[in-house]
Amino acid sequence: MNPLCALRVLAVLLLATVPQQYRLLAQQPARSGETGDISGMYSFLREGEFVQLTVEDGKLSGYISRFGDSASDKDQFIDQFFDRTSLAGNRLSFSTKTVHGVWFEFAGVIATAPGRKPSEEGYHVIKGTLIQHTSDATGTEKSMQRQVEFKSFPPYVNKP
Repeated sequence: MNPLCALRVLAVLLLATVPQQYRLLAQQPARSGETGDISGMYSFLREGEFVQLTVEDGKLSGYISRFGDSASDKDQFIDQFFDRTSLAGNRLSFSTKTVHGVWFEFAGVIATAPGRKPSEEGYHVIKGTLIQHTSDATGTEKSMQRQVEFKSFPPYVNKP
């Protein structure tokens, strides 16, 4: 099997794991320069929470800033930095470091929303599967998986 054919088979298999409504956006052809600058802030699970992505020299880094859920950190901001990342074309994944017994894993795609301008909220959209892992004091781990969509904030939000 030639490399191009193998790549197509892999893409089909990967897209089969993404729900139909997410596949359509991921299949949109990228316009010039759109996927090259994905650095910035994106919405997260609740209002006021966000994901910060930074791409430098083709390497992805970042963190999640979220509200704590446990009794000891309820409604306090917690920053969870990425531990492992991957960025290949429009596919990205990351896992965070553990903070207060919680860590996240994400795998999905990033694309541009049709009809949006770079200066608008939601120009870039990250869609995929987020798994939240929770470990209690006894070491018992629970995980919750969900399909998510994180929208980019307008560029002026990212400026100091």
